[in-house]
Amino acid sequence: MTALYQLVRDADLTRRNTFGVPARAPWLLQVNDASLLPEALGLPQLRGLPLLPLGGGSNLLFAGDAPGAVLVMGGDRIELLPGDGDAVRVRAEAGAEWHGLVMWSVGQGLSGLENLALIPGSVGAAPIQNIGAYGVGAGERIVAVEAWDLGAQAFVRLDRDACAFGYRDSAFKRQPGRWIVTAVEFALSRTAAPRLGYAGLAEELAAMGVASPGPRETAEAVIRIRRRKLPDPAQVGNAGSFFKNPIVPRALAESLYQAHPALPVFPGDAEDTRKLSAAWLIDACGWKGRREGDAGVSAGHALVLVNHGRATGLQLLDLARRIAASVQERFGVALEPEPRVVGADW
Repeated sequence: MTALYQLVRDADLTRRNTFGVPARAPWLLQVNDASLLPEALGLPQLRGLPLLPLGGGSNLLFAGDAPGAVLVMGGDRIELLPGDGDAVRVRAEAGAEWHGLVMWSVGQGLSGLENLALIPGSVGAAPIQNIGAYGVGAGERIVAVEAWDLGAQAFVRLDRDACAFGYRDSAFKRQPGRWIVTAVEFALSRTAAPRLGYAGLAEELAAMGVASPGPRETAEAVIRIRRRKLPDPAQVGNAGSFFKNPIVPRALAESLYQAHPALPVFPGDAEDTRKLSAAWLIDACGWKGRREGDAGVSAGHALVLVNHGRATGLQLLDLARRIAASVQERFGVALEPEPRVVGADW
């Protein structure tokens, strides 16, 4: 029988982050039953220590050891909630694997998450970062997030508006240390409504010989593209895209586009803003495929920092800072990291 929660002292976190960099934590607490969170967090060994919730470790960089206790939510149940008709709701516990949830949903014939296939990490981390890919953000599908509110010392249910989702952003990210996500509820559909506007997706489906894609075919196309472009964290340590695509004033975007017509420019978060391709900016500065010791940039995608074996988190952070500085110097555009940096300031 699986323990409802367990506490480990002086925990090695090397295999708990997809960069594979060495790090430790004074305590690692795994809670498999969310209802026991208050009891587990009240253990005397954890009193007064900062708390770092950790999912699949795919959206952080350990530039040092964890400063206090690391919390892992182990519950991984996925269930179809009662209801009839085309619109359905799915609830997944925080410890469920994200890609596993996506493939479970397409296996049920449900549409809505297929564009988010093969993103590493856990369900509990998805709303924090508001993960997204191929024209779809997780926040679009999330109905509610269940969480433990550390300030109020109570379980809460936050609807989509309360989550305040933005581009790779949310209320959870803006107020770190307030909530521990325990489960997420999604609104999906039994009717396929493929979102194929993202560059390369329709072409991949055509190459697969699929004329009328459903959720399963769309997920397969996304998986094929991601496997070609992005290194497998099981083979080469990485956290996927390291930098956000910068959102800049429209005037700056137009000026840069006039000087560099190959620069991809997308709609921003407002009428007077535009989103630029961070990968293009980094590649233009000559970083793609660069390697310094075991810290480097993927040869297949300029947004992906990689650990070729023995790089430390500090070495990767130093590389990321210099990449950002070069983009700032050449283009006047500030880059921000997607992963959370633990143990150092950006």
